[in-house]
Amino acid sequence: MAQVYLAGDLRNGVTFEMGNAVYRVIEFQHVKPGKGPAFIRTKIKNVMTGAVIEKTFNPTERFQGAEIIKEEMQYLYNDGEFYYFMNTETYEQIQLTKEQLGDALKFIKENMNVTTLTYKDKVFAVEPPIFVELEVTYTEPGFSGNTSSSTTKPATVETGTQVNVPLFIEIGDIIKIDTRTGEYMERV
Repeated sequence: MAQVYLAGDLRNGVTFEMGNAVYRVIEFQHVKPGKGPAFIRTKIKNVMTGAVIEKTFNPTERFQGAEIIKEEMQYLYNDGEFYYFMNTETYEQIQLTKEQLGDALKFIKENMNVTTLTYKDKVFAVEPPIFVELEVTYTEPGFSGNTSSSTTKPATVETGTQVNVPLFIEIGDIIKIDTRTGEYMERV
């Protein structure tokens, strides 16, 4: 049985049913104005269409939590149109579109394990690992001896994503990236 949420319990990442759709909380804020009752201001994303809306709720409104199935999958390859993933336990394969993958595509490479999120047999999101290690394929030359971490330069990693890195990072370096923020963490 899915959990029931009060609007006052909504947090980032919570998935719930509202109307005939399923939404995931992207941002939330508890607001207590000087006059009048408190309310919850949110940005929620329709998990099937990807549409993001802003909505305010009374803290006592109730929502049915959505039954989301998380599965570990391995990214196999891209044939130009679809991206193929394999369940690491059953070896069953699925194909997803670029739209279904969204921002996760920035950080995943072949043979990497990811988590798929499914609602009523439809995959609506792919979550890469929180930290990924990717090779720098292009960046401007740095300056030797410059280890200042406050100055950065753009670098392109093997997935084609651009990340700001310290000046000492060079082409061929493997760097650790936080996929939640897209930020450089360290050189591996």
